[in-house]
Amino acid sequence: MTFEATLAESVRTLKALAEIRPEIDRAGQMILAALRHDKKLLICGNGGSAAEAGHFSTELVGRYQKNRASLPAIALSADGSLLTCIGNDYGYDQVFSRQIAGLARPGDLVVVLTSSGNSANILAALHEAKKMNLESIAFLGRGGGKAQGVATCDLIIPSQSGAACQEAHLFLIHHFCELIDEAFPV
Repeated sequence: MTFEATLAESVRTLKALAEIRPEIDRAGQMILAALRHDKKLLICGNGGSAAEAGHFSTELVGRYQKNRASLPAIALSADGSLLTCIGNDYGYDQVFSRQIAGLARPGDLVVVLTSSGNSANILAALHEAKKMNLESIAFLGRGGGKAQGVATCDLIIPSQSGAACQEAHLFLIHHFCELIDEAFPV
């Protein structure tokens, strides 16, 4: 694709987020509710989505735009030793669900990011969250894939472009960080 075509797709995708505004608002309220009750976010994704999971947790534990209290969030893709241990002993499909089983406590919120919605380890993470009666948010794309309907709240980006979906996911992460900055005092 040309620069112009790629730019046009990204802009179209970001503008189309207005179509899922009720789900965006619901996800924002779920995030704020968990954090206000001193619960943590367990965030996961693969590849570029793993980087976005790390980005989100960094903005919460560190800071976004203003100094405020550190907030509890863990990027489940961040610990290479743990990922290779679980992958080796249980299989790669379990690298996130096994961490959720060990780290999650009642009231915690599971957040998954996937542009396809078809990754086996993401599906296993969502099923583990459901098994543990945890709420979950799924940042999805390309129609939602197999993950559609599994999470408590789906954010299905209206695009078939994986890159545009990831860009929209990052936009939403920053939107949620703005809500968090407003909700938590310095």
